[in-house]
Amino acid sequence: MTAPIESSPTLPTAADVEAAARRLRGVALRTPLLASPVLDARTGGRMFLKAETLQRTGSFKFRGAYNKISSLPAESRAGGVVAYSSGNHAQGVAAAAKLLDMPAVIVMPSDAPRPKRERTAELGAEVVLYDREHEDREAIAREIAARRHATLVPPYDDPLIIAGQGTAGREIVEDLAAMGLEPDVVAVTASGGGLTAGVALAVKAKCPRARIYTAEPQGFDDHARSFKSGRRETNPSVTGSICDALLARMPGEMTFAINRTLVGEGVSVSDAEVAAAVAFAFRELKLVVEPGGAVALAALLAGKIDVRGKIAVAVLSGGNVDPELFHRLVA
Repeated sequence: MTAPIESSPTLPTAADVEAAARRLRGVALRTPLLASPVLDARTGGRMFLKAETLQRTGSFKFRGAYNKISSLPAESRAGGVVAYSSGNHAQGVAAAAKLLDMPAVIVMPSDAPRPKRERTAELGAEVVLYDREHEDREAIAREIAARRHATLVPPYDDPLIIAGQGTAGREIVEDLAAMGLEPDVVAVTASGGGLTAGVALAVKAKCPRARIYTAEPQGFDDHARSFKSGRRETNPSVTGSICDALLARMPGEMTFAINRTLVGEGVSVSDAEVAAAVAFAFRELKLVVEPGGAVALAALLAGKIDVRGKIAVAVLSGGNVDPELFHRLVA
């Protein structure tokens, strides 16, 4: 099943990423770019990992959420914000709204990891649960936003969200440049494609020869299939992977318009390969990475992307993992 690319709003640019960086300065954390000699030996390249697991709320999602919400005019803030998310965007929106003293309602799947639901509520947001398989989260969120005169904060298909996520890519380029290096390869986990689009805008503006790859769970490789067909492809299911953060039904309209031009290449990994990457990050890097956040690393460890003799970066996009699942993956 495919979906056509419809006319879309003005797409964000690298200049919008620069504006987002100014807006986020002193608010979002500048996360480290980590080297790993063990990973170098495993892959044959010079590897770096962008540890967005250490970002506020434990994922890159805070960047886009704060960039979007802080840009709202004063007259639009009274009604607050509404978002729909399996957990990381939920926490990013909740945290940004709290910092900006605005109410937030988050529509979350009832099967979202318990820590993500609890953390979202602890950040002051009202959590509304829905059935992932039988209900439309976006329709629920839009109804709530209309009723409360609130602003809808989408998880990826928004210029300000994409630009905010792109600040992670901007930091990758700057930190490598400080070492006298440029990336040959950047692998990014992909769900709706907002992180990939933002990173691609930032990286390609400074390093046009770099190759950007999406990394997705097997069975949810809608980006990889969409790049091949030239149209937004849908996934046959919305459940069935340990990577709960990466189960969007199809690439975003706006994100795909960017990614099919700047990226155009995607790989997928099995749950077993993701589990091995989660365990690797814990044992070798002493990092807690959720399954969805480890997919780009899994792609490198499994040899899905050829990085021999190259400078490569994998984005570790989130670390909000259920403790029981984490124990099973690393034990």
